[in-house]
Amino acid sequence: MEELQKALQDRGLTVTGLPEKGRCLYTTKDFYPGEVIISQEPYVCVPNNSSSISRCDGCFASSNLKKCSACQVVWYCGSNCQKLDWKLHRLECQVLSRLDKEKRKSVTPSIRLMLKLYLRRKLQNDNVIPSTATDNYSLVEALVARILFELIIWFNQFGLVLCFSYNKSLMPAFFNNLFGKDMSDIDEKQLLLYAQMANLVNLILQWPEISIKEIAENFSKLACNAHTICNSELRPLGTGLYPVISIINHSCLPNAVLVFEGRLAVVRAVQHVPKGAEVTGARMMAAVASCFEILILMELEDWKEALAYCQLTIPVYQKNAIKSLTKAVEILRITHGTNSPFMKELILKLEEAQAEASYKLSSKDE
Repeated sequence: MEELQKALQDRGLTVTGLPEKGRCLYTTKDFYPGEVIISQEPYVCVPNNSSSISRCDGCFASSNLKKCSACQVVWYCGSNCQKLDWKLHRLECQVLSRLDKEKRKSVTPSIRLMLKLYLRRKLQNDNVIPSTATDNYSLVEALVARILFELIIWFNQFGLVLCFSYNKSLMPAFFNNLFGKDMSDIDEKQLLLYAQMANLVNLILQWPEISIKEIAENFSKLACNAHTICNSELRPLGTGLYPVISIINHSCLPNAVLVFEGRLAVVRAVQHVPKGAEVTGARMMAAVASCFEILILMELEDWKEALAYCQLTIPVYQKNAIKSLTKAVEILRITHGTNSPFMKELILKLEEAQAEASYKLSSKDE
């Protein structure tokens, strides 16, 4: 914790513990709209692959993919992503290759995220990959775990494939012993689902020093701390664990917003955040999400529909398409910065639209 505080101090931040809220991220300097408060690469992440779509494990691209010939689970778009991921995938590949074809179908993104969590911890412990104040397993250990119900919701989102058979009558006793309290009021199907998740990870790793209880606690941490990684257009690409970003508490009236630049999580101020204030976040403001809908309509050259959408969703927009686009760009400058390909293209479109409008206006004057 001391190393983390020192690293955050250089960024104008500090972690404070409050009895009613737990850990919170506070500022030690002023931040202004559009300024990056903090950014972090994921400790572990996985693409949300399914039977209908696959993505590169390195960059989440969905084209020109080739499957790992050994494990037959992981995809890469090229040698560069494969080389960058090799130290971690070498271990993952070994454990996945031990599974038969049917069991590999049960390796969902949530299972892979847990496997990579333990494998990365091993690599850092063995000094194969470096640890830093903001990139180490102790930050994962410090995350708060939630109750079983949140686990079940999270597991279901990944569409777990059931792969083991259990005697249901044994399940309540199993969980009573695991959690040290009466779990008889929880549905047996939920208990069965939970047991299969924990045991599948245990089966794949075959590490006797890791208990099912420990795996359960880490799944609970992932359930409430993992983030969906989205592209600039808010389309989900994968899931990642960002231990420092996870300290930021959610608010319905946030002063910061979380966006992603590739796999990098970036928290930007959306208003003046004074020194000594808590940083509170939201995944994406409704107004920003509305901007993307507007831009899609404009891309289709459905100008009337785009303008109507502006008037319905963002009241401050003027009844003018150029002003509407300008306002959208102003919002996105704050939340996304100006360096991403998406923003560069958007700013170019705005400049083209302004030039065209100016030309038409001057033609009318003549």
